Amino acid sequence: MFDGFSLERVELDDVTLRVRHGGAGTPVVLLHGHPRTHTTWHAVAPLLSADHVVVCPDLRGYGQSTVPPDAPDHAQSSKRAMAADVTALMSLLGHDRFAVVGHDRGALVAFRTAMDHPERVTHLVVMDGLPVIEHLERTDARFAQAWWHWWFLGQVDKPAERVINADPDAWYRTPPPEVMGAGNHADVWAALRDPHVVHAMCEDYRAGLGIDRDHDEADRDAGRRIACPTLLLESAQDDLDIQGDPAAIWAPWLEQPITHRVIDSGHHQAEEAPEQVADALREFLAEA
Repeated sequence: MFDGFSLERVELDDVTLRVRHGGAGTPVVLLHGHPRTHTTWHAVAPLLSADHVVVCPDLRGYGQSTVPPDAPDHAQSSKRAMAADVTALMSLLGHDRFAVVGHDRGALVAFRTAMDHPERVTHLVVMDGLPVIEHLERTDARFAQAWWHWWFLGQVDKPAERVINADPDAWYRTPPPEVMGAGNHADVWAALRDPHVVHAMCEDYRAGLGIDRDHDEADRDAGRRIACPTLLLESAQDDLDIQGDPAAIWAPWLEQPITHRVIDSGHHQAEEAPEQVADALREFLAEA
């Protein structure tokens, strides 16, 4: 995987991130979602590397990055903390300004990076994601049934970890190695069988139901919006539109009109349609 890329462990103030990076040109950071690691980008990153320095970290708590100790309000797993990791990482790698791309939970981190650090982000790409407050305020029985894992993983009184760690092979479902890529499959499953990572992934969702929502609400109340160009990549075979047109939901959060493209894939776009994703990213990132 990742021919010509370097694999490092980069120490930040309070966490160490496992990071794959390579290529030449303008910098872009690719952020994975749940329950993946940075290797989900193994087919996309090389396609971008001729025109971009591509940086692919494991988010804090995921893969082989640090599982931070629990903090009040699950703040250690907030998207604000993860976004601070992204900016610190890019500074250490020598990139003052960069594009940020996030899928699923990584989309929340990408959004928070652009919101909290507008001076650093040139372009924002969100893949199958909305601001968390938009989901939560629209929650009805249909959404709760379809996206039930948000509430299950977010429980604290009856922690999901006890169920998942008892039999992770029964809990998680992934495509086989020949579909995901053997190295990606092995990397993801090593993480899924680590109880510490499972706990950190649950903490991600607990933060999403509380402190992340609070941060979104504060931004909205203050009238803060994303200044940079924004691209939404929506999976044709997923249900991001369960609560309405996702581009219309994004619009009030943005100073510029959103670019919206549909990728012919299921939820894991980077694994299922890497060429389409890379083409969409190259085209968008070439814009001033």
